[in-house]
Amino acid sequence: MPEIITTETAQILAKTNVARLIDHTALRPEATGVQIEKLCREALHYHFYSVCINPYFIPLAKSFLSGSNVKICTVIGFPLGVTLSRVKAYETEEAIKEGAQEIDMVINVSALKDKDYKKVRKDIEVVVKSASGLICKVILENCLLTDEEKMVGCQLALQAGAHFVKTSTGFDKGGATTADIELMRGVVGEYLGIKAAGGIRDYQTAVKMVEAGATRIGASQGVQIVNGSPYANLPDDKK
Repeated sequence: MPEIITTETAQILAKTNVARLIDHTALRPEATGVQIEKLCREALHYHFYSVCINPYFIPLAKSFLSGSNVKICTVIGFPLGVTLSRVKAYETEEAIKEGAQEIDMVINVSALKDKDYKKVRKDIEVVVKSASGLICKVILENCLLTDEEKMVGCQLALQAGAHFVKTSTGFDKGGATTADIELMRGVVGEYLGIKAAGGIRDYQTAVKMVEAGATRIGASQGVQIVNGSPYANLPDDKK
């Protein structure tokens, strides 16, 4: 199983090297190759954990990031989550062939709300299996869920063998909240990582998410977050 850092380690990184918690993200449908190139160059410069991009751009990102410690994360069933499970599985397999190293899949929100938990769990399981041991994160889209549904979604992700639960796609009416992070951490304990995503645009907000229990940050404003850190301009031996 891939190593998932603890909340304690994440809290240390948030105050010393927050970049290593950030999935530097560009998922807008109008994103261009030039913008993805910029994203990759920023990821290399700031040593972000990964870039999170749509599958179409994986080969381009790979051409910039190959040989570096910056991973390529992509999204599956994005942003609605109601794609057929076998399509999600195929999309995952093809994305990995292209060079994806982490998978962020969107949960089937409709099935979760219908309480078809067997369907939801199977949907996650087929993606985890197709990911062949790579880190798989399950996007719950919390803004559409009740607290009970969020808790069930976390339980199903854990049962299905996922490695993270994630708050949001960033495409709906709400993003990450500290209350949601605390709720999710209460369900998954230290067994899963938690990715806070959606609306995180500054260092202070990122730290609050990590203090609440997040172990990864998904953000399109990664540079702004890092530059807002009090450690941003210190020499390495002073960090």
